[in-house]
Amino acid sequence: MKSIKIFLAAFCTFLAFSTFAQTSQASQTAQSTQAAQTAVFKVYGNCSSCKKHIETAAHVTGVAKADWNKDTKMLTLVYDPSKVTTDDIQKRIAAVGYDTPKYRGDDKAYNKLDECCQYDRKQPK
Repeated sequence: MKSIKIFLAAFCTFLAFSTFAQTSQASQTAQSTQAAQTAVFKVYGNCSSCKKHIETAAHVTGVAKADWNKDTKMLTLVYDPSKVTTDDIQKRIAAVGYDTPKYRGDDKAYNKLDECCQYDRKQPK
């Protein structure tokens, strides 16, 4: 009889910890889903090489998805605003030579882009 009580106590303890772990995981997943935001903004470029450069520059800690559409010139980001801002991401994209709504691409980086990637730029104000 004593061994049955020990087994039942151990089993109940196991169930309690299992339930707690599942609840904790579900809570963490819900928090990360709630934290994710989507932003869409224009990034000037021309081709699939541009797509690769822009998306690579945008992928930083806190960015879950970066997808640039070469036809619309729009970058769609899914990111965690507690880890990164769209301003930070636009600065990184500008640093590799691509213009965004807030930042003009770095001129030296732009001049090093492949010829197919050198889009028509607006003159600085």
